[in-house]
Amino acid sequence: MTPRLRTVVAVAGAALLARRALRRRIEVSPLWPLPALEEPISGRPRSRALRLLVTRHERVADEVVQLRLEGHDLPRWEPGAHLDLVLPSGLVRQYSLCGDPEDISSYTVATRLVEDGRGGSREVHEQLREGMEVEVRGPRNRFPLAPAPAYVFVAGGIGITPILPMLRAVQDRAEWRLLYGGRTRASMPFLEEIGKLRGGRVTVVAEDEDGRPDLDALFADVPAGAAVHCCGPEGLMEAVGRRLPDGAALHLERFTPSTSAEGNGAFEVELRRSGRTVSVAADTTVLAAVRAELPDTAYSCEQGFCGTCQQRVLEGEIEHRDELLTDTERGDSMLICVSRALGDRIVLDM
Repeated sequence: MTPRLRTVVAVAGAALLARRALRRRIEVSPLWPLPALEEPISGRPRSRALRLLVTRHERVADEVVQLRLEGHDLPRWEPGAHLDLVLPSGLVRQYSLCGDPEDISSYTVATRLVEDGRGGSREVHEQLREGMEVEVRGPRNRFPLAPAPAYVFVAGGIGITPILPMLRAVQDRAEWRLLYGGRTRASMPFLEEIGKLRGGRVTVVAEDEDGRPDLDALFADVPAGAAVHCCGPEGLMEAVGRRLPDGAALHLERFTPSTSAEGNGAFEVELRRSGRTVSVAADTTVLAAVRAELPDTAYSCEQGFCGTCQQRVLEGEIEHRDELLTDTERGDSMLICVSRALGDRIVLDM
């Protein structure tokens, strides 16, 4: 090898090593060049990412699309679990799994088009196509089927998606009843399959034909110790909670983060590592205030579901409004897209 060739090889090798080192450094701390945490929190993935093939993109009801995502030897899941779906734009959205938990070759999800939403559902409906690859994370389960002698299921609209695998699991095994409501029958997916389930009592309420569902009738003569699983609009879940019979246990799956009954208050956030302090007004989020100072702060769903914006809290009390963190994680971290300070000041390790 000539001296000139040795020099070229050495320079190329050094450049490759430098690129790899930089990539590893950024993976360790998405806010690099700020100091990395001993255990990275900010922007860490919640679970291993998978690349799956969209093999079915099918309209199953008015403004409802069902996706079949195929892979090999996929992680198993239980009824109530959901996936994080990374859309082509980079948005991350959460969708309940509504297929067969025993199928390790594919996942099935469904989503309704939300006209005044933040773009995720429209991207699924209009940009995803059969033959495309998508990234998913999970599955994760914050809405598991509770063990119980009897079940009451309440689903509003697309809220049927996490309930459907539960119904399959309990048919012929326990006493169960389902109230499934929607605007119109044409807008309600999976009606045909639900009609074929065995061993339970199904009540379908289309508001344009039947008006509002009768929750009092639903909860009449519910056996003691029944588990009530409800997924749907916030108003429906609140109504179910108000009518919950004594001795029944309520389990909820929300589309959006829960809010505080006392509303929002203004407070300050100290960003300890960057030496800055930002004010969070009552009508804004910690994430928005922080990004005004640190625009590279990682975030995605802005709903408290994906965990991308999780940050370590050094001082101050937290009002958690997410649907993701474990009790252990809530002790010293928060999702800054939805959660807030309980007092007038909080300190983040940013």
